[in-house]
Amino acid sequence: MSFLTSQPIDLATLALSVAAPERGAQVTFTGIVRNHHAGREVVSLGYSAYAPMAEEICAELVREAEQRWSVQVALSHRLGELAIGDVAVAIAVSSQHRGVAFDACRWLIDELKTRAPIWKHERYADGTAAWVDPTAAGGAISSSR
Repeated sequence: MSFLTSQPIDLATLALSVAAPERGAQVTFTGIVRNHHAGREVVSLGYSAYAPMAEEICAELVREAEQRWSVQVALSHRLGELAIGDVAVAIAVSSQHRGVAFDACRWLIDELKTRAPIWKHERYADGTAAWVDPTAAGGAISSSR
């Protein structure tokens, strides 16, 4: 299974892939490209990745979540140029009960952002751009003017 895609993510298909009659709870997370970051107007962005490693880490995260909780997981992250409103990442988690599904879904998105070698490059209305780094002051490192 491939976790990275250059195509639009279909949340309904992702959610259907983890549905089962014995699982009464399904939680989804959809990360959508927003028009601002750290007080700046974002006009577009691009995602890039070290794909072999990112695929491996995504698979590892899914395995970890499915072992840690009694859940079924589907995950997809978009690469390439995205516009405001595009889906950048989607996660679907199903389980017998909602609490477990919520816990696993939150853990997955947090770990994905921390561990996967996937990078976001934002372009701003003022003509500048920056690589997003949640550990940097202001959340980004300037890359151009």
